[in-house]
Amino acid sequence: MGEMKSMQMGVIGALFLSVASSVSIVICNKALMTNLGFPFATTLTSWHLMGCEEREEREKMGEMKSMQMGVIGALFLSVASSVSIVICNKALMTNLGFPFATTLTSWHLMVTYCTLHVAYRLNFFENKPIDTKTVVLFGLLNGISIGLLNLSLGFNSIGFYQMTKLAIIPFTVLLETLFLNKKFSQKIKFSLFLLLVGVGIASITDLQLNFVGSVLSLLAIATTCVGQILTNTIQKKLNVTSTQLLYQSAPFQAAILFVSGPFVDKYLTSLNVFSFQYSPIVVGFITLSCLIAVSVNFSTFLVIGKTSPVTYQVLGHLKTCLVLAFGYTLLHDPFTPRNIAGILIAVLGMLLYSYFCFVASKSKQGSSESAFIGKDRDTTPLLSQEKENHEAKKLDKHSAV
Repeated sequence: MGEMKSMQMGVIGALFLSVASSVSIVICNKALMTNLGFPFATTLTSWHLMGCEEREEREKMGEMKSMQMGVIGALFLSVASSVSIVICNKALMTNLGFPFATTLTSWHLMVTYCTLHVAYRLNFFENKPIDTKTVVLFGLLNGISIGLLNLSLGFNSIGFYQMTKLAIIPFTVLLETLFLNKKFSQKIKFSLFLLLVGVGIASITDLQLNFVGSVLSLLAIATTCVGQILTNTIQKKLNVTSTQLLYQSAPFQAAILFVSGPFVDKYLTSLNVFSFQYSPIVVGFITLSCLIAVSVNFSTFLVIGKTSPVTYQVLGHLKTCLVLAFGYTLLHDPFTPRNIAGILIAVLGMLLYSYFCFVASKSKQGSSESAFIGKDRDTTPLLSQEKENHEAKKLDKHSAV
């Protein structure tokens, strides 16, 4: 009822504004042409349109600036929240001895859903219905990908797990090229290659292969890539926001991890999450981790929706470099010249990727604007000529009278 009333008020307001402005301009133009002897109606109309075009251009520039600020804000939120949760979870698992990563992730998603539900009840966002089958499959796919990544870490060495994460970018590029017809320039591919080499040098220390671990890594890569591509595609195809998609899919992600998490964690750690001794400080860190996870999950969907899955993965490797740097400065982790060289190469790759993406977007924007201007130039003379012919007929009629 409230939405219908506001819609009706908006329609009434628009009608009133249209009538008032039309009557006002008729009175003004009649005084200008009749009383003040200014008969140039076509020229006056062109001045009107010039004012509209300038206003539209200003509005367009304002929308572009606000859109850019939104993307920058999403990227900053993603980096800050992800680095924070890694440091929090590192302290929770390493210092406090809480190793149940999969179960902890299910708690993250539960808290995220509860937070979004409260925000929905307080009218902070509107819920847009999405096809149930799509939401269920999407939620289950994301939940399975998280479980497979954790299993991959459990069955492989840390170096091979880092290789698994690095492989997500080229696999995503391959899928988007084959199935979505997306084009990646050679410069962007080179910057991504430089980024992957840098992160590999900085983070990969050993590579120990085994058959089960390799299969799990391949499945983790496939499900993660498809899940992130769907996160972007669903938002754009169904015209839903990141908040709406996360709100509807989080319960299914949480459910599959909540059911499978204790079994996965017990298999990997030989410990039972339900028999763990929860001290007040452990509970405090778990609560803090869950609260930070709300921001992490929200910013993940936001960044993928506003940019692309590849950009999100590039951002993820920036987080890896920041975590390595924070680990050295705050936690006194070992740091070698190889780590420093790898981070510098990775940062160079990220900067080049950002620059090439910016240049590509500017050229695409310029081509679309030139096409619009060309179309406008084709149609404007016809409109002007039609108006001039109409005015000439009116003058002939008045002279005959």
